[in-house]
Amino acid sequence: MTERQAADKTDAPNVGTIVTVHGSVIDMRFDSALPAVHNLLHAGDGDHVAIEVLAQRDQRHVRGIALTPTQGLARGMPVKDSGGPLQAPVGKAILSRMFDVFGNTVDRGPPLDSVQWRSVHNQPPALVRRSTHAEIFETGIKAIDVLTPLERGGKAGLFGGAGVGKTVLLTEMIHNMVGHQQGVSIFCGIGERSREGEELYREMDAAGVLPNMVMIFAQMNEPPGARFRVGHAALTMAEYFRDDEHRDVLLLIDNIFRFIQAGSEVSGLMGQMPSRLGYQPTMGTELASLEERIANTDNGAITSLQAVYVPADDFTDPAAVHTFSHLSASIVLSRKRASEGLFPAIDPLQSSSKMITPGIVGEHHYAIAQAIRRTLAQYAELKDIIAMLGLEQLSPDDRKVVARARRLERFLTQPFFTTEQFTNLSGKLVSLDDALDGCERILADEFKDMPESALYMIGAISEAQAKAKSSAVDQEQPAEEPAHAADDA
Repeated sequence: MTERQAADKTDAPNVGTIVTVHGSVIDMRFDSALPAVHNLLHAGDGDHVAIEVLAQRDQRHVRGIALTPTQGLARGMPVKDSGGPLQAPVGKAILSRMFDVFGNTVDRGPPLDSVQWRSVHNQPPALVRRSTHAEIFETGIKAIDVLTPLERGGKAGLFGGAGVGKTVLLTEMIHNMVGHQQGVSIFCGIGERSREGEELYREMDAAGVLPNMVMIFAQMNEPPGARFRVGHAALTMAEYFRDDEHRDVLLLIDNIFRFIQAGSEVSGLMGQMPSRLGYQPTMGTELASLEERIANTDNGAITSLQAVYVPADDFTDPAAVHTFSHLSASIVLSRKRASEGLFPAIDPLQSSSKMITPGIVGEHHYAIAQAIRRTLAQYAELKDIIAMLGLEQLSPDDRKVVARARRLERFLTQPFFTTEQFTNLSGKLVSLDDALDGCERILADEFKDMPESALYMIGAISEAQAKAKSSAVDQEQPAEEPAHAADDA
C-alpha cells in the first residue's frame, strides 16, 4: 500500500497558482516544488495556454512566457507543470508533414503514428564529433556555385532588405537540392507570412519533393515565445535525421532576423534592460545557441541556408553583424540589381565565401572567380565616368572591360523553376562545369560580337547562340540598357 501511495504521489502533477499576468509574461507560485527553467506549464480551460519557464524568481515563484494567446487567464487560476521542456516529434513519420511549434500537424492530414518526442533544448555536438573535411555543396545556380560556393555542413546567409528575392532564392534551392540530392529538407518559417507557407507547401507537392521534406512554422501573428522556439524545434528534427538516420539534411530558415526579433520581444517583456539599438543584451548568446547546433559530423551533415532580413538595408545593424560571424558563405542581394532585372539579384562584390580558396575549389575555379570579381570591380569604378562622359570617352581597354562585365552580369542571371508562372521562362539547372566554361569563354572575349541580350536569362552558354539567332535584335547597343521587357516576353 505504501508503494502504491508513493506511485500516486509521484504521478500527481505539480500544481501552482497564477499570481500576475502582464500580457505574455506570467508570474506563478508553486508551494510544493519549483519547476525547472525551460519546463512547459499548462493553464486555462482545457490547458489551452502553454507557458515556458524562463526564470526562477525565488524559492516559491517562477516567471514564464506564454507560447499561445493568454485570453481567459486570471489571477488565482491553477497551473500544471508538465515535468519537462517543450518537445518536438522525430521519426520517419514526420516527412511530408507540416507542423507548428508544439509538434501539432497543421496540414489537415492523418494523425501522426510511431513518432518519438524529444526536447528542443539540445547541446551542440562536441568538437571531437565534428568533421573537418571541406566539401562543396552544388546548388545549380550559376552566381552562387561560381562566386560564393556553399559548404556541405556549413551555414550560408541570404542577406537583403524587403522584396529583393530572399524567399524566392530559398525556394529555388529547395527545388534544386531536394530533387537532386538524396537527403532530407526541413523548412523552418520564423515569423513569416502564412501565405508563403501555404504557397511553398503547394509548390513542393506539385514538384514531387514533399516526401523528403518537413515544414514547421510559427507565423507572424503568433506570440513571440512561439516564434522564439520554433527554430530549436526544427533543429531537433534535423538532428534526428543526421544522428539516427545518418542522412544529410538541408535546413532552410526564413527568416533568422525574426528569431532575433522574437528574442528581443521576449527580453523586453521579461523586463531586461535593452542593449544596442534596442536589441536584447543576450542576443549573441541566443543566436550562438541556435547556430552552433548546425554542424557537420561523421554521421551526416546539416547544411543550413538562412534568409536574413537587413533592416533598412543597413548591414551594420547588430542583427546582421552577429549573424555574419556564424556563416561560411554570405550571399548579399542588391536592390539596385533587382531594379535592373538582373535575377537572382546577387551582388558578387559584397558576397563572400570561405570556400573560394585554391585548396578547396581548385586553381582553375579560383582563377576564374577572381577574374570575374576583378572585371566587375573595374566596371563598378568606370560607371561614374560612363554616366558623366559616356562610353565613347573610355580607352579601348576599358571598353573591353565594360563589355565583358556587362556580358558576365547577364550570363549570371538565370530563370528559376519556382518563378516559371511569372516569367514564362522554363527554369534552368546549370552544372558547375557549364557555369565555369561560360564565364571563362566570356572573359576570353569569345562572345564580344554577340548581343548582350543573348546571354540574359539562359542556362548553359550553349543556349546563347540559339537565342541570338532567334532574337529580333539585329545589332548590339553597348551604351544602352537591354530591354528587359523584350527579354522576358
